[in-house]
Order: sequence, then C-alpha cells, then structure tokens
Amino acid sequence: MAAARSGAEVTHVDASQKMINWGKENQVLSGLKDSPIRWLVDDAFKFVKREIRRGIKYDGIILDPPKFGRGPKGEVWEFYKILPDLLDGCRQILSPEPIFLLMTAYAVKASSLTLHFAVDEMMKKYKGNIVAGEVLISEKTNKHAISMAIFARWSKN
Repeated sequence: MAAARSGAEVTHVDASQKMINWGKENQVLSGLKDSPIRWLVDDAFKFVKREIRRGIKYDGIILDPPKFGRGPKGEVWEFYKILPDLLDGCRQILSPEPIFLLMTAYAVKASSLTLHFAVDEMMKKYKGNIVAGEVLISEKTNKHAISMAIFARWSKN
C-alpha cells in the first residue's frame, strides 16, 4: 500500500488467495481503491521466471518469502534452499536503474546479516546503500521491544 500511495504501479504476487483477498480489502480501506495494483495468485518464484522470459523489468521489489510453504501441486518452498535462486531471478527483472529492494524474513534461524549479505551480493553491480536490522514492536514506553522479523533494504544513492 505504501508503494501505491507513493504513486507506483504495483504488482502483488502471493500463492494464497486468502492473502490476496485481504490485500484487496486493505487497498479499499486505505483509500487506494483506484490505485494501479495488479493482484496475482501465483507462486512468486514461477512468476519471476516468467517475467524474465517476457523481459519485464521493475524499478523496485519488495520480498517477504515464507520460511516454509507448499504450493497447490505439493511444491515445497524452503527459505534457505530457494532464496538464492529467487534473488538471482529478481536481479534479472530489475530495471537498469533500480530504486529499491526490500526483503523481510520471519521465523528463520538467521540474523539480519544473512539478509544483508544476500542483498549485497544481489545488488553489487548497482550503486546504493544497504541497511539491515530487525522489525520490532515496542511498548508505548519504549523500554521493551519484541523482534518480529529481520529485514534488509537496498536503496539507490
């Protein structure tokens, strides 16, 4: 929704119809009913492979891969096994001058450095900055926080 609110044309891919439905509902509740968001129920990795063949390019990519999942035909997604190939595919569909890449991961036994180094390797041919860390929920007093996920963000200089 943040990308759409900023004026981007958005393609949202998720293997779960339930997540797509929630996203569409959120689009309307966010006052973005007429924003150009294309909603696709699809395996993200298969989608990326098709976009490579089609020569489609993107200025920015937001990734939130699951730790583990199963596709509609029993395909198995395992974060550490598929992530390198997914990132390589995403690199291939980036425009010649990408603006950003954001990746989050949750419930994985890794630190944000894992994502930092993966994104750094993926984006090494582009000039930009990488920031990595934890996604936190803080108390109102800011004395305590709970880590919900890790992230890495590359942005153009």
